[in-house]
Amino acid sequence: MELLKERILRDGKVKEGGILKVDSFLNHRMDISLLQEIGKEFRRLFPQKEINKILTIEASGIGIAAITAQYFGNADVVFAKKTKSKNLDGELYSVPVESYTRGTRFEVEVSKKFLDEKDCILIIDDFLAHGQALKGLMEIVRQSGAALAGCGIVIEKGFQDGGRILREQGVNLQSLAIIDSIEGGKITFRN
Repeated sequence: MELLKERILRDGKVKEGGILKVDSFLNHRMDISLLQEIGKEFRRLFPQKEINKILTIEASGIGIAAITAQYFGNADVVFAKKTKSKNLDGELYSVPVESYTRGTRFEVEVSKKFLDEKDCILIIDDFLAHGQALKGLMEIVRQSGAALAGCGIVIEKGFQDGGRILREQGVNLQSLAIIDSIEGGKITFRN
């Protein structure tokens, strides 16, 4: 997606350790026009009519998933919570996840009343590095008995192994921008 790549090159900031900050347009301050184009592209990449739920993880995926949902006949958005909440009650799907950016391990939880075997789910997230969050969300889909339509990622760090491993496992993984390297502050995209 050229529009996204141009925006990453213009406004993305490369930090030490291969961290790409896109907080000025994607996951802190959100450019709604760009998110609408991202949503349209995910719809093109995942044309299945039966998709009725979009699953993401708090917090950065929520805005992207919400905008994307309107291109899927207003599919419901469900987000996995990373923190214990008094609001989260009843039976839960739960899975441990390690965060690459935070360097921590936490439980990701979704109420069982929001996902079940009648659902066809598209997972949406902002970044893919090692794939731990995505694997956790896929495990929640498996636990629910729902069908997994695929996984849509806005930015994949192709120089890390998450995307490769998931594709080798047969996951329908579509990334809008795949970065092959971040060296010396220079971003190189996969063609």
